[in-house]
Amino acid sequence: MTATARHTALLLDLDGTLLDTAPDMTAALNRLRVEEGQPPLAFATLRPHVSHGAAALVRLGFASPAPDEFERLRRRFLALYAEALADGTRLFPGCEALLATLEQHGIPWGIVTNKPGHLTTPLLATLGLLARAACVICGDTLAERKPHPLPLLHAAALIGREPRDCVYAGDAERDIIAGRAAGMHTVAVRYGYLADGENPAAWQPDAIVAEPGELLGFIAGVAG
Repeated sequence: MTATARHTALLLDLDGTLLDTAPDMTAALNRLRVEEGQPPLAFATLRPHVSHGAAALVRLGFASPAPDEFERLRRRFLALYAEALADGTRLFPGCEALLATLEQHGIPWGIVTNKPGHLTTPLLATLGLLARAACVICGDTLAERKPHPLPLLHAAALIGREPRDCVYAGDAERDIIAGRAAGMHTVAVRYGYLADGENPAAWQPDAIVAEPGELLGFIAGVAG
């Protein structure tokens, strides 16, 4: 699919695409490691894994825990993270200008994330984004989550757009898989949480951008 004038809405992944949540998520993991008698890990080591969520971070922070132990650690990580959701989390540079431009032109934007609702909703509210988004689909909103296309299809329905009229941007392969399966124009963002050697072109998105402002080029009626 190519970018054409039919793209009239923008949907975004959250962690690593709209918000830089790495400072707070990595801090929570390191607090957990200290509780467990382990030294903190370097931010640069943890940052590329933030988009993959709590389970991936806990597995990175604790080598091969037994299932029961892993679940205990995961729950404690989530509790620690919930205590400090927005201490260091901010919009990525350029995202406020992106959202403001869309709003100025009356173009809806929304969020489709695998982050659970009990974390997503208060985080967005604290940052003043919850009321601005045309829709917020979380990892537990529906029976399926990305890479399944259902969350994206649901988002399109909520904002009154056909999937083919939507652009979906994300920083992980599951975002591109979900967007492609939903029939949307998919964009991979290079500024997100990419591991060393990870090549978003291998995910076969329709486009790749280096900064948020470039997303405007895929939206009808907005100069990119």
